[in-house]
Amino acid sequence: MPVGKPRDPRKERFWRATFRRWRRSGLSASAFCEQHHLSLPSFYAWRRTLARRDEQYPAFVPVAVLPPEQPAEPGDAPDSGLELLLPSGCVLRLSTAFDGPTLLRLLPLLREHKP
Repeated sequence: MPVGKPRDPRKERFWRATFRRWRRSGLSASAFCEQHHLSLPSFYAWRRTLARRDEQYPAFVPVAVLPPEQPAEPGDAPDSGLELLLPSGCVLRLSTAFDGPTLLRLLPLLREHKP
């Protein structure tokens, strides 16, 4: 478990949105920060921090598409959610209404779990 200050999701959202605006602006980092009254050292520190966080999650995960199961009762539709088979052998079933950000926080914990 990491030690130190807990993450502030509001700051992370702010900086991710800031970097999207910066990329679209066509400005240099220095010019963008000056125009938006941002600290250039903070800009670079957050860019490194978010790049490290993004590296923690694989960009590609192999997926196997299975044929749909037959409904148990006539008129019942099968759940069209997701089923993840983790390396530990655990199966994580997600409904169609799962919360993506919560899943991203949960995955590192599931990787650490040893059945």
